[in-house]
Amino acid sequence: MTPQRFAALQWLAFLLAALTLLYLLSPILTPFVAATILAYICNPLVARLCRWGCSRTLATIAVMLGLVALVAGLLLIILPLLQQESALLVEQVPGWYEQLRQRWLPQLQQLLGDDASAAGLRSWLMAHWQNAGGVAGKLLPWLGGSSAALFALLMNLLLIPVVLFYLLRDWEALLGKLSELVPMRHKALVSRVTLEIDGVLAEFLRGQLSVMALMSAYYVLALSLTGLEFSLPIGLLAGMLVFVPYLGMVAGLALATLAAVMQFDEFTRVFLVWAAFGLGQLLEGVVVTPWLVGERIGLHPLAVIFALLAFGQLFGFFGVLLALPLSAVLLVGLRHARDGYLSSTLYRD
Repeated sequence: MTPQRFAALQWLAFLLAALTLLYLLSPILTPFVAATILAYICNPLVARLCRWGCSRTLATIAVMLGLVALVAGLLLIILPLLQQESALLVEQVPGWYEQLRQRWLPQLQQLLGDDASAAGLRSWLMAHWQNAGGVAGKLLPWLGGSSAALFALLMNLLLIPVVLFYLLRDWEALLGKLSELVPMRHKALVSRVTLEIDGVLAEFLRGQLSVMALMSAYYVLALSLTGLEFSLPIGLLAGMLVFVPYLGMVAGLALATLAAVMQFDEFTRVFLVWAAFGLGQLLEGVVVTPWLVGERIGLHPLAVIFALLAFGQLFGFFGVLLALPLSAVLLVGLRHARDGYLSSTLYRD
């Protein structure tokens, strides 16, 4: 076996071991992945503050305070909206009670027969208590598991800023240590590929910002056409959260549905709100993201759609979140592999 082939096998074994380790540690990698994404996005701001004379630690703290202010701004949009809708909900309760008494009480009397009193209701509940107990027995373990999952989610959320601080503060040092591990004969190639990947990811971020702006305008306009009173804050929120797959649509749809139920008397208007979000999700996934992001990073629209579906199937939520940037990185690698193949003796001979 030649030394070159032995070295290639060593690198392949190392890559397989690393992928296996990542798979085994995947349950605890969520905060580290999220913090790494945020660190990559925020590092240019930290570097710029450092060029202006700030220390790396002070610049990191300033950028993280800016992120906190951004999150607080989003909460200032959501919380007053929830407060107003809660007040409308309280006002609607008497009308709902009257509608319940007039519309559903006769059906309850028909279900229970002539005895629709408290005694009749109690006997009906006792007759169905066994089934209710069976359902509760199945539900309680799920609730316990959900509580554990909620606690794990809370711990991950608390861990993200801690990991983010250390990554941002030591970003340049960490990259320098990784660069030292690259074999000397491959440093020029790795440096060139890294710069290309960085450029592609920068285009991805610019494209994603364009998607957020366009989808915010769409949701505000579409919800305004339905007559929804809170179309501006809900539309802006849904549009700004599209960078997290499905979060913008789910959060916006929930708030818009609650606002529509409070405002409209007929169900048709609520259905129009649902249709606006359904069309928005379709436009974002099939038209807007492939157009504004796919073209910037050099991916065909069909490749963008396939990448979203494939990475989501393989890696779940974070697979969808990282589908396009990872596809862009793979695209850079495939370009260099193609160039190497075209210049090889295997192709020319």
